[in-house]
Amino acid sequence: MAIGYNNKAPGLLEKIYRFASAQGSKYTPNTDDVLLKDAQQNFRQAQRVAYDCVTEVGRQLHYGMTEIEAADLLDQYLKNAGCERYIHRPFAWFGEHTRFDPYQGYGEYHPSDKRLQAGDIAILDVSPVVNGYMADVGYTLCLEENVELQKAQDFLLALRADLPNLFESAMTPKEIWAEVDRRIEAAGYDNIHAKYPFCVLGHRVFKVKKQAPKAKRIQVGSLGWFSIETNMKFLQTGFGAALSPENIGSKIGLWAIEPHIGWSGAGAKFEEILVVDHQGARWLDDDVSHVTAAQGVSV
Repeated sequence: MAIGYNNKAPGLLEKIYRFASAQGSKYTPNTDDVLLKDAQQNFRQAQRVAYDCVTEVGRQLHYGMTEIEAADLLDQYLKNAGCERYIHRPFAWFGEHTRFDPYQGYGEYHPSDKRLQAGDIAILDVSPVVNGYMADVGYTLCLEENVELQKAQDFLLALRADLPNLFESAMTPKEIWAEVDRRIEAAGYDNIHAKYPFCVLGHRVFKVKKQAPKAKRIQVGSLGWFSIETNMKFLQTGFGAALSPENIGSKIGLWAIEPHIGWSGAGAKFEEILVVDHQGARWLDDDVSHVTAAQGVSV
């Protein structure tokens, strides 16, 4: 699959894929187990482990550190916290890599020997499985004051405030994807989550077996992002697991929402769990780093 998204499918195979994705998204996985109050508390705990990880490693970043070194710190933190399983491997992106330049294929997204330079923006992204509950968070930071990053984070916070309203509306996931894309473009930014595998604005999170072997990955393209356990779970769930530009299925469930925007030389994102049930939509936890930082609370 080519990186990025075009409103007009560029070829026959892409047309076939988009048709299959739309039709397959109608078959929604059972979400009863993730909507239970006790389950949500466990997802919240998993998400807090993830945020503790990225904020602690964020404090350890220094100029000259490589993406690989930062990703290793993320991995070691999670292992020390008892997390041997994950949705995807820990990611660290610096500078222009935060907007996925100059990547030509998904295999290039992995942490590299690129070093953090003065003025660079960094993104840390982890997705631990804690006692069988999945979390996935993205954290954007700069080691010094950065006006462009502050503007981007203000935009993302405004988007965060309105996303529950979009999910409570009659809009399909496909229409929500398009509306977020429209807002990003109107604000003068590039849509960077369109460069993710399957162009996802987010994906479902699940409850899986509490005990399982530590994560293993297939080292092939975008498959190499994810643990084998996750690849199998998403394959079992089908197209309804992805908040893609084609998804016309149910919104009910728990979603890791990850709007990612870019501008010249850099990008920014947040990622956290949104709860969507028959009563409405709400963020799983408001005590998250990008929200508390905007409120003047140190992380």
